[in-house]
Amino acid sequence: MIRSVVLGSGAATPRRSMSNAEFEKIVDTTDEWIVQRTGIHSRFIADADETTATLGTRAAEAALADAGLTPDEIDLIILATSTPDNTFPATAVDIQNRLGMHHGFAFDIQAVCTGFIYAITTADLYIRGGMAKRVLVIGAETFSRLLDWEDRTTCVLFGDGAGALVLGASDSTGTVGERGIISASLRSDGAHKDKLFVDGGPSTTGSIGHLRMQGREVFKHAVAMITDVITSAFERAGLGVDDIDWFVPHQANRRIIDASARKLGIPPEKVVITVDRHGNTSAASVPLALSVAIADGRIKKGDLVLLEAMGGGFTWGAVLLRW
Repeated sequence: MIRSVVLGSGAATPRRSMSNAEFEKIVDTTDEWIVQRTGIHSRFIADADETTATLGTRAAEAALADAGLTPDEIDLIILATSTPDNTFPATAVDIQNRLGMHHGFAFDIQAVCTGFIYAITTADLYIRGGMAKRVLVIGAETFSRLLDWEDRTTCVLFGDGAGALVLGASDSTGTVGERGIISASLRSDGAHKDKLFVDGGPSTTGSIGHLRMQGREVFKHAVAMITDVITSAFERAGLGVDDIDWFVPHQANRRIIDASARKLGIPPEKVVITVDRHGNTSAASVPLALSVAIADGRIKKGDLVLLEAMGGGFTWGAVLLRW
């Protein structure tokens, strides 16, 4: 059988890091209030010349370099984003061109914060189906463009950035000890749309709109939904919590991460936390967190890694992979 293995990883953040103290001059909030409720100390905010495409391209170039590959050796680019540079064409096509890649195909996928989880499972299907041997999977966002900077409950939560993985086909006997994506579980439920959404769009208002969120409602559903898909991914793989080496969750809120880990029985020392420095970067969240844990030596080849995310819609999903 064919299994999708990670060949390389990369990340990119904007030049500007914005501290909580800067928000005290914009809205009625304090550093203490933000940290206590979210665990966020700072986030990166894109300048005018930094876009989803430019950040995504930088992350892609870093992942290709890490894999020792060139764009000529990539068959497909999948970009997870809710903040494309244009309504169309897909920003993935723009990144494809910026990389100098004029073969293969590229497209965007939109599942908000769960986008990267959806994207790598989609890439896995293309690889196992024989339509692609190597896939560049990117999560890139400029969520600061969607924020209402007068809404103190949301503007302090989000940041910008990008992360990428190169996935490649590898022969496998299908055992859980071999490298690659082992199992995944994806869900969505549109009944929760009004709890986390953007109040604009081409077909409705003809405008970009601003992010709107019912924070307490999101928190109320998050832990149960997260544990649901993680349990499903474990069952499909025949594995359990004790088998994992690292838990890399979506970096939305420290309290959600801690509560989910406690409910699942995952020790704090196995949880990768980057929300303090990145904020919530939506589809870029998981690959950015991965890049930090790889760079500091925590995630190593052979480790069993659990990825998880939940986003507007609601969408939610989990992936188990052997690094």
